Amino acid sequence: MKNPHFYAVIIGSEILNARRDDKHFLFVRDALMRRGHTLFASFIIKDDSSLIRTTFEMIKNDPQSVMFSFGGIGSTPDDLTRQIASDVFSDGVLVPHKEFSDHIIERFGDTAFPHRIHMAYLPKHAGLLHNVINNMSGFYLEERYFFMPGFPEMSHPMVEEALKRFHPESIPSFRMTLIAQTSENTLIDVMHQMDSRVDFSSLPMMNNGSPIVEISVASHDEMLCHFNFNLFISALKMQNIPFEIKNNK
Repeated sequence: MKNPHFYAVIIGSEILNARRDDKHFLFVRDALMRRGHTLFASFIIKDDSSLIRTTFEMIKNDPQSVMFSFGGIGSTPDDLTRQIASDVFSDGVLVPHKEFSDHIIERFGDTAFPHRIHMAYLPKHAGLLHNVINNMSGFYLEERYFFMPGFPEMSHPMVEEALKRFHPESIPSFRMTLIAQTSENTLIDVMHQMDSRVDFSSLPMMNNGSPIVEISVASHDEMLCHFNFNLFISALKMQNIPFEIKNNK
């Protein structure tokens, strides 16, 4: 997959009702950026089976998707993720994972039954993600859909493991950025000329009461990035609008 679309799905009513603060978004964003990737989308959603299912189905429908899902893989009735993951990404059947079952029994003995053992019931063909805290694993499907506990100290090493194994580096990306002493309205005609293969953004701001705009153009093709970025430079020079080019790479 040359250009994966990375999604973060953070499942937790406790975040939405302010009982806990989210710890996952910034971690995933930065872990991806260290490897040259960027997040495509991030969602914080309620522990609601219909909402979880709809979110997973939307992500599955993106052929470039890679998903990190946090929360809902335990053994209590409100842990919905394992079954929904099987419904959406597999055949709807949960089967006992032999290695994970052994880990649970080794740790808990007789008290693994009748409830804790259900954590090892996973979608068919699931692989395990190691839990460095207590060996109660996360899991993955198709080497692109990763399901982890909600606890950051458990799930964040799993994110690192998944990226190291399956998505260690992206192809190089080139970005050029400028700040112009004008409103973004001045440059809309240029924006319409952007090649569909480049990623560009316009960020309006104010400086001492006057409008300024940050224009950023990025592409995996360095020449294409330069060409489209220079369209903005030419337009600004033609209108005698001051601008400053930021450090680009």
